Amino acid sequence: MTKRAENRTLAILATDGFEQIELTSPKEAIENAGGTCKIVSPNDQRIQGNKHREHGDWFDVDVKLDEAKAEDFDALLIPGGLFNPDALRRDSRALAFASAFFEQKKPVFSICHGPQVLISAGLVNGRKMTGFSAIQQGLKNAGAVVTDEAVVVDEGLVTSRNPDDLGQFNAKIVEEICEGKHAAQRESVTA
Repeated sequence: MTKRAENRTLAILATDGFEQIELTSPKEAIENAGGTCKIVSPNDQRIQGNKHREHGDWFDVDVKLDEAKAEDFDALLIPGGLFNPDALRRDSRALAFASAFFEQKKPVFSICHGPQVLISAGLVNGRKMTGFSAIQQGLKNAGAVVTDEAVVVDEGLVTSRNPDDLGQFNAKIVEEICEGKHAAQRESVTA
C-alpha cells in the first residue's frame, strides 16, 4: 500500500460522547496511508466513545486542547455523536482551534453532528456542506449550502452525513490531507 499521507498529521478534536466509528475509521484510513493522528481534547487523559447510545471504548488523549496549535497539524477532523459536538461547540478553545485551521487554509473534515462545531465557530456561511439529517436545517440557517449527499467537498472542507458514508468520507480525507492547503478555505473565517 502506498504511504501517500506520510509526514501528514491529522488532529482529531473530540471529547466524551463522540461516535466511536467516526473517529476510529478515519484514523485508520489516515494511518494506513502513512499519516499520523493525534486526539486533541479538553479532557486531560482519556475520552470515552459511544456506539450509538451505548458507551464505547476509552481513548487516550494525545494533546490537551489548551496546548494544541493548528500550525502543528496538517488537517482537522471533528467526529460526530450526540454529546461530543454539543460539548465542543460551547468551548471557546475548541471554536478557536477549529477556526485556526480555516485561517491557515488547512483541510477540515467533519461528519454527522460534528459540523455543529463549525456552525458555532461561524465557519459555514456560503460553504457547500452536508451533515446528519437532524442538523441539515441548522446548517442552512447558518448560511451553508446543504445537499443530502454521502460526502460534500468544498475547497478543503469535507463533510459527511453518518457512519454509512465512512468509506467515501475516508477516501476524501486521505485525498484532501495529501493535497494540502486550499486558498478558499480562509474565506470562511468571519472573524
